[in-house]
Amino acid sequence: MESKRRPSWIIIAIAVAAALLAGGLVFWAVRSSRAADAARAEIELMQLDMAQRELEREYQDLNDEFAQFENSRQYIKDDSLKRELSDKYEAARIQVEKLQQELKSQKRKSAAEISKLRNEIDTLRALLRHYVEEIDRLNKENEALRSENREIKERNQQLSSRVNETARQNEVLTERMTLAEKLNVTGLALQPLNKKGKNEKKVTKATQLRITFTIPQNNSTPVGEKTIYARIISPSGQLLGGGGSFDFEGGSVPCSAKKTIEYEGEEIAGVTIFWDVNTPLIAGDYTVELFADNFRLVSRSFNLK
Repeated sequence: MESKRRPSWIIIAIAVAAALLAGGLVFWAVRSSRAADAARAEIELMQLDMAQRELEREYQDLNDEFAQFENSRQYIKDDSLKRELSDKYEAARIQVEKLQQELKSQKRKSAAEISKLRNEIDTLRALLRHYVEEIDRLNKENEALRSENREIKERNQQLSSRVNETARQNEVLTERMTLAEKLNVTGLALQPLNKKGKNEKKVTKATQLRITFTIPQNNSTPVGEKTIYARIISPSGQLLGGGGSFDFEGGSVPCSAKKTIEYEGEEIAGVTIFWDVNTPLIAGDYTVELFADNFRLVSRSFNLK
């Protein structure tokens, strides 16, 4: 009877042990599953935190770049375009900062929120790229305008130089033409004369001074009546006056004597102008100057004993 009861007891013990083992396995399995879920959740949270920090760095970099390009807004002359770019960027920036604050205040972050933040930062990146492209385009246009302005300025300078050179050449030509019209004088001489009209060796005894010269042929000089004015300067620097005055370069110039001739373009030899002595003369260097038609024809010094 005892031998029959023993197997039943063993079976019961085995069944209880098996139940306990199964329960332990189930408990371990549940516990392991929960630990795995917690680990996965922790990894996901770490990944979301890393993604958030990465996006924050990207946002800061974009904001720094935008601030740098703000200095280039001077190239954008279109105020409406400038406002549109700035307003769009500002709106997107505010949205990004709002999402950042929301994520920082949440203990549990979601992939959807991180994705939304990424989309907003992508919007900022696109706006910045558009901003850069617009500034680059305007820079190229401005550079083209500057280059064109430089070319125009260079052409204007070249044209101005040519005009100035032409004007200078015209002035030289006019001056040459004007000078060509001037009466020429050769063989200028100054001789003291005595009261008989003969040559006097000592100027202190002279009663007259005679100026002689020749007017060569000059086809460029207008023909007609010419008045030649003579100025005689004494060794002391005083003008030997008495001949009145004449107009020269806008002023009135006193002279010693004058003579009117009829010039026909041919040579006139032996032209004479006399000055009657009206003041004591001294030996030394005398200067004779001849003027006509508002030109100074000649100036020469003579030593009189």
